[in-house]
Amino acid sequence: MIREPAVAGRFYPGNPSKLLREIESYLSAPESLLDAKAIVAPHAGYIYSGAVAGAVFSAVKLPRRFIILGPNHTGMGAPLALAPAGDWRTPLGLASVDAELNRCLLEECPMLREDRAAHSREHSLEVQIPFLQARLDEFRFAAICVGTADYTTLEALGHALARVVRTAAKPVLIVCSSDMNHFESAEIATVKDRLAIERVLALDARGLFNVVRDENITMCGFAPAVAALIAGCDLGAVSGKLVRYSNSGEISGDYGSVVGYAGLAIV
Repeated sequence: MIREPAVAGRFYPGNPSKLLREIESYLSAPESLLDAKAIVAPHAGYIYSGAVAGAVFSAVKLPRRFIILGPNHTGMGAPLALAPAGDWRTPLGLASVDAELNRCLLEECPMLREDRAAHSREHSLEVQIPFLQARLDEFRFAAICVGTADYTTLEALGHALARVVRTAAKPVLIVCSSDMNHFESAEIATVKDRLAIERVLALDARGLFNVVRDENITMCGFAPAVAALIAGCDLGAVSGKLVRYSNSGEISGDYGSVVGYAGLAIV
């Protein structure tokens, strides 16, 4: 079964050649690539967050298998919703769900449920796929829509992700989709985002969970980021790296109400 794009023509161009040109304008060729266990990439409209997403996708070695985690903005579906096997269509073509990764994830994390509803209109995972299509001629992925902020559940998910990645026959990169603080001044957003980013750089999953709650940081993908951090630590990560940070004001000119974007690597 094919999942049709939900936000093509809105979050990113619906025309294939325009989309590819835009993505390529965001990509770079660094002198060396990071060997990351996980990355955090934003998911806003490409005009706002594409440069940050492109920077982080350019900065790391990309395997051909991915587990993509994103928040559930729609409220539809299961709390931990795994996209069923099939293909996802974007203007750049079809990308296939990795049925073997799905099987392993369901075995290792009984709380996961295959659920099309959670993914049918969710943009946070969809917008990552064209970046992978632009950089790789072939890849497969598993996609998890995270609709819970229960720490025990996120911790269990993180450990399960690590077990799946560790035992996989070929390398797997965890991609966490998240924007940072929403709709406050750039001055306030920068302070709040720095608090969250510092916890990611320290590989401190519990600290990230706590600071987001305590400081009212509206980081929409903090829950999948917590799980990704736990998985990264289990997989031997030793540090985090901030690849790029920006906010929507740099494009809109409105610094009174911005959304922050961070590209981070867990290495």
